[in-house]
Amino acid sequence: MKQVVLKIQENKALTPTTYRMKLAGDTCAVSAPGQFINIRLDGFFLRRPISVNDVEYPSAEGCDDGVVTIIYKVLGHGTEEMTRYEPGRKLDVLTGLGNGYDLADAGKHPLLIGGGVGIPPLYLAARRLMENAECEDVSVILGFNSADEMYYVDEFGKLGCRVTVATADGSEGIKGFVTDAFRELVCECGSPCLAEAGREQESDSEFRRFTHFYTCGPEPMLKAVYAEVYKRAGISGQMSFEERMGCGFGACMGCSIRTAGGYKRICKDGPVLRTEEILW
Repeated sequence: MKQVVLKIQENKALTPTTYRMKLAGDTCAVSAPGQFINIRLDGFFLRRPISVNDVEYPSAEGCDDGVVTIIYKVLGHGTEEMTRYEPGRKLDVLTGLGNGYDLADAGKHPLLIGGGVGIPPLYLAARRLMENAECEDVSVILGFNSADEMYYVDEFGKLGCRVTVATADGSEGIKGFVTDAFRELVCECGSPCLAEAGREQESDSEFRRFTHFYTCGPEPMLKAVYAEVYKRAGISGQMSFEERMGCGFGACMGCSIRTAGGYKRICKDGPVLRTEEILW
């Protein structure tokens, strides 16, 4: 963890309720996809924890002049206040919080599954996986309530990922949830499900048993992914949890949950847990 002052470069609406903010300054503490930052807002007692969407290190000599990108959704007074922040404003930020995803377990065909505000941290994971020579391709499933809430679909595609979209109301992509999209791609046994998908096989690589999965989203989605992808399909993975946090760095113990290895603090020991650790 590192406390720094970052300057807003951009604060742009992606949808009516979702914004992207770019913050310039010392990004040295941000090391892994899935980590988060904790922003101090004037007039609010608690900082706002927001996952890292991307990080850049423009200087070849270090990361003091880096840029960290976050994507946040307006869910309350604090995030609503953030939408009014203009470029040039300086913010007190705790950076490099949380453990992040371990990409060493990805294998050749990793699968990323994100829903709503759980999508942003998967972008940095996808970018780094695409840069990994051992990773042959990256498949991404993105879930939204409706088409008007969609964002970053094109950005994942520009990385070279195979992107599948699911919307609850069917206004774009597959009608249903991310687990419905998963069943479109692979059987619970791991064999091709072309008849269920209603598609012709284009290549052997189009339908495969995925080697590992990474996911982030609301708890109902995580539970569904855990049951469908881990328990039924037998694919291990890493899940990033969203919990209410007091301090954001493990001091208050307010975000502790019970795991197979005992109680863990989501802000300090997480937010990423392996499927084998989770008790549901």
